[in-house]
Amino acid sequence: MTLIYLVAGEASGDVLGARLMAALRRRRPGVGFAGVGGERMAAAGLRSLFPMRDLSLMGLLEVVPNLRRLAGRMAEAEADILARRPAALVTIDAPSFALRLAGRVRSKGVRVVHYVAPQVWAWRPWRVAKIRERVDLVLALLPFEPAFFERAGVPVRFVGHPVLESGVDGGDAVRFRAAHDLGAAERPVVVMPGSRRGEVSRLLGVFGEALRLASREAPGLRPVLPVAGPVAEAVRAGTAGWAVPPVLLTRAEDRRDGYAAAEAGLIKSGTSSLEMAVAGVPHVVGYKVNPVTAAIVRRLIEVPHASLVNLLAGREVVPERIQENCTPERLAAELARLLRGPGAAEAQRAAFAEVLAMLRPAPGLAPSEAAAEAVLEVVEG
Repeated sequence: MTLIYLVAGEASGDVLGARLMAALRRRRPGVGFAGVGGERMAAAGLRSLFPMRDLSLMGLLEVVPNLRRLAGRMAEAEADILARRPAALVTIDAPSFALRLAGRVRSKGVRVVHYVAPQVWAWRPWRVAKIRERVDLVLALLPFEPAFFERAGVPVRFVGHPVLESGVDGGDAVRFRAAHDLGAAERPVVVMPGSRRGEVSRLLGVFGEALRLASREAPGLRPVLPVAGPVAEAVRAGTAGWAVPPVLLTRAEDRRDGYAAAEAGLIKSGTSSLEMAVAGVPHVVGYKVNPVTAAIVRRLIEVPHASLVNLLAGREVVPERIQENCTPERLAAELARLLRGPGAAEAQRAAFAEVLAMLRPAPGLAPSEAAAEAVLEVVEG
């Protein structure tokens, strides 16, 4: 039996891993899996070596207090991989942990594929040399990434962006309004503060206050929050005192329906912005990290935008309010502008179509299928 070892470190990687496992099984029905993952990968048949949430850390002040635990998990994963000798290790995003692990086992003869190209093109580009030493292939999600990695001598394959497989454009707005008993005057707004504990603690309160302020110009706003498992309780606790009770969504079907009903979104930067683009939801991006982390990142950052929609479009399609600009007042002003009339919202939707066309792999091939093909090529040498 061909054994493929997968390591995911956060909720988005868990989704990628589950889709990749399904695509690999379609091509190699006898393939087996081991590694680290979350609920989605567990449902696909993976028995996680340890809880994925142990790796879901971001920012210096989150990571530093947990260095001893992370080192223990690193040693545990390395030992398990070397004991099992899989045909390949597929590390999924979470580059700080994944690429260190990759370097340890590749030097001992394990082939490595890293899924989701690290954003070294955005900051600290010199890190690409370490990637070249630690992996056999990088799977890139964005169309401009292969050129960067090829120039550095890193084997790379553009496989398309998994957001295209999310199905978030297939929701039913009427069903959502009926299921949650929304009145005719209520205006759903998607709120996405992140899937990491640190993101939720920094952004949820800011987003909640921004909604309250925006409702002065756009009455009837009803927050709709998709809830990721690792932060579900934090979101419930953080929204318990909101003046307008939010609709919390845990099922994929409800999430799609919520997007279909939404008039706008208030979200963190990252893949969430692309998800909103697929669903056709005009939105505002806000993000902040610990001030120490922000000071370091600002010295290193080399791109003009935080939102992937804006990066791909080459201009600010979606308003970004980052760090000290991520205030309730500034977010509320942009959100109210989207909700006041159709002009700003329609301009975003027109740009979404342009951006999404860039994210498709070969015609007729889904991103997970393209990724599976690439992994099997490495497995088969």
